Amino acid sequence: MKQYLLAVQLDESKPEPEEDFEPMLARTGRVTEDMKSAGVWVFVGGLRPSHASTVVRPGDGTVTITDGPFAETKEQLGGFWVIRCDDLDQALAWAEKCALACGQLIEVRPFDDISQR
Repeated sequence: MKQYLLAVQLDESKPEPEEDFEPMLARTGRVTEDMKSAGVWVFVGGLRPSHASTVVRPGDGTVTITDGPFAETKEQLGGFWVIRCDDLDQALAWAEKCALACGQLIEVRPFDDISQR
């Protein structure tokens, strides 16, 4: 089985209304429970907004530490699931459920299995 990252892409320039947050958490929680029941769930996590991030950038044997996200874009990583599936089609089926539950774009990316090189 392969592992996939289902990354929630948030447009931080369009904040979600507060009254929509709890219902969204309930829907995504149900998807997570469905993943656990199906035996595909590995991990789930929500992230603080991008302004809470810190970037550690290497260069010339030292590092520079700066506040804020690495990519200056309105779309940021808002959370993620890690799942274990037979193939991409199965991962995409779970991503569809996640997208409908949270109302956000979901990027599906397989983990690189370096043991297969």
